[in-house]
Amino acid sequence: MVSNIYSKSYITNSISQSAQSDIILNTRLIPALEDSMSNTEDTPGIDVHSLFCAVAMDFISAYCFGIQRSSNFINDKSYREHWLKLYKTRKGYGFFAQELPRVSKALQLLGIRLTPRWVDGANRELEAWCKALSDATLEDLRRTGPSLDTVNDPLVVRTLLAGYEKERKTHGITSPIHSNTLLNPDLSVASEVFDHILAGQETTGVALTYLSHHLSQSLDLQSLLRDELRTLQPNMVLRGGRIAMPDSKQLHNLPILHAMILETVRRYAPAGGPEPRVVPSPSCCIGAYEIPGGTRISASAFNLHRDERAYPCPEQWDYTRWLADDGDSSSRQAATKQFWGFSSGGRMCLGSNFAMHGWCCTAQQDGIEVY
Repeated sequence: MVSNIYSKSYITNSISQSAQSDIILNTRLIPALEDSMSNTEDTPGIDVHSLFCAVAMDFISAYCFGIQRSSNFINDKSYREHWLKLYKTRKGYGFFAQELPRVSKALQLLGIRLTPRWVDGANRELEAWCKALSDATLEDLRRTGPSLDTVNDPLVVRTLLAGYEKERKTHGITSPIHSNTLLNPDLSVASEVFDHILAGQETTGVALTYLSHHLSQSLDLQSLLRDELRTLQPNMVLRGGRIAMPDSKQLHNLPILHAMILETVRRYAPAGGPEPRVVPSPSCCIGAYEIPGGTRISASAFNLHRDERAYPCPEQWDYTRWLADDGDSSSRQAATKQFWGFSSGGRMCLGSNFAMHGWCCTAQQDGIEVY
């Protein structure tokens, strides 16, 4: 239902998304970066990982709810840190609930908890936060209709609601999602959007943190990126505390910027853990092995990205491996074929294009010039 609004063509042509990016970058991120560089004794520096997670949250929540209902984690540091603490608390205790749900519930009936009670409390608070934003957005849509103010257009929520309504009218009670989704549209919207928000903020924060680390180690890299950004129209120059938002298509065609992002995602794999799948019946062949149907298998982006056949010296961060070779493109083709930063197939990351766009928009801050 929402795959269309997460497509590259939709994102790069979206007036709403561009307007939201303008507000987030020019009225939140750039002032925060400028404040961190002041020479006062009250400025202790900046936690870039926390800030980049905030940027990611503001981007994805604005796309889901519109700017008016979105988070403002860049400016609201105290609540951001509280939210991230809750997120880190529940993140480390997902194994039993995800991998052994029936065993966990059975033991809990006997008074044995495999997951601490305070983890449940963190989950409930995060869920309630998202549901409050979702419910307020739905109320706005039903009371006033879609917003004519593009920055307040809740693209994801609006698209989900329209999709549910279309499914209800087309299939009614015969719809496979009737009993849960169509009968509980508000809760279903909140649940779906919660997945988008949780998946979008940390992975982007991790990637941008590592990318900024490598750029901070080399003035030559910074100059190289800055020179590439100068080719954009309008030019990426900070004038009077603002940057002119570049054409999205131009931004996505910068080879060095994209090479740096791809190499960061390859080397540090923000979602590097196992990606489980169930083998279809009766069986399938994976390499030289025949795997029986129903078997749970998984692959890891972390391991795939360290295959020396595709990535020579895999532990080295080398963005040039993604740039066109002189006469021989085989190494770049091998690297591209092996890349699994967003998974693949029907279960690949829905927001891969949104993530790449957000990384490009935010990473450009490392290359702007101040006038």
